[in-house]
Amino acid sequence: MKILPLSKIHRKYGAQMVEFAGWEMPLKYIAIADEHMAVRGAAGIFDVSHMGEFKIRGKGALALLQKVTTNDVSKLAIGAAQYSTVLNERGGTRDDVVVYRMGEEDYMLVCNASNVEKIGGWIRKHAKDVEIEDVTMTTVLLAIQGPKALKILQKISSIDLSQIKRFKWAWGDVAGIKVVASRSGYTGEDGIELYLYDVPQSNPAIAEKLWEAIIKAGAPEGLKPCGLGTRDTTRLEAGLCLYGNDLNEEISPLEAKIDFVVKFDKGDFIGREALLKQKENGLKKVKVGLRMIEAGIPRKDHNIFKDGVEIGVVTSGTFSPLIKVGIAMGFVTPDLKIGDRVSIEIHGNKKAAEIVKLPFYDTTRYGYSRVASV
Repeated sequence: MKILPLSKIHRKYGAQMVEFAGWEMPLKYIAIADEHMAVRGAAGIFDVSHMGEFKIRGKGALALLQKVTTNDVSKLAIGAAQYSTVLNERGGTRDDVVVYRMGEEDYMLVCNASNVEKIGGWIRKHAKDVEIEDVTMTTVLLAIQGPKALKILQKISSIDLSQIKRFKWAWGDVAGIKVVASRSGYTGEDGIELYLYDVPQSNPAIAEKLWEAIIKAGAPEGLKPCGLGTRDTTRLEAGLCLYGNDLNEEISPLEAKIDFVVKFDKGDFIGREALLKQKENGLKKVKVGLRMIEAGIPRKDHNIFKDGVEIGVVTSGTFSPLIKVGIAMGFVTPDLKIGDRVSIEIHGNKKAAEIVKLPFYDTTRYGYSRVASV
């Protein structure tokens, strides 16, 4: 099992540690519901250093990324990033990724922890005139998320964080430490992700200094350290996919309703023909949001019914700490629409639920679209 550079810090703060994607990770520090509400109302700090990072450089870097990802990398300016997917030839999703343009012929691809070897092998298989460096094990990634995240970080940052727009990034100092600060995250909230490079497992002191400085700056504002449990509940409330649940090798980005990452007009890419056939023939399943009407907590693999007929399956489910009800995402037949009533089989009993618009929360009160002051 891989150990995070900040493992000792997490234990110092009382984290319950669990195995996830081959890593020992903090599940929670306090009750997940309390961490969750800190992110929605103030801020939370997550150690997500288990994520995979590849530096891709050289004259063939753009061509490689155009071939293996679905979004249009040619539109990326230096200082920008984009959400994308990597597909197999059938149009299924090998992973969902973020691509950063770091320089003229210099990119970073960030993938899920469970897919580092798979994605590394896939991009190397298709590479030509490219240098590919896996820097996962020496990169610390901290995500500070919530409406007060920028205000907290600005106290200890040399960067004017208000000038970094969503899915943009900049080099700068935070607590006197050089980092890449990216305005992105996985909670639905506004926030910053900090990439700290060249941190050896044997000497995590600089990463510990950064963590402690953020905790100190954020404590008066209500910032809490948060674990995997809160990462999951916040992303689900925001309607964001989790690879292995809502995306996999048998689910296309069209079916998962993240078709905004697919740019057919950019030219050929792996999986393009399969996706075009899906569009032409019509989708057989689509992702929807599900909100419980009756009491019950839906979970992955629970079956979904309409008028007694099985029409789909839950892929992610939980109890929402914010709206105090069971919520889920799942795949159903494409004829269903928002407002339709269905039932979910929970512990052998069919419980009433409704198909709802994502995200689950009121976007005028929560999420990155509300104004966060620095």
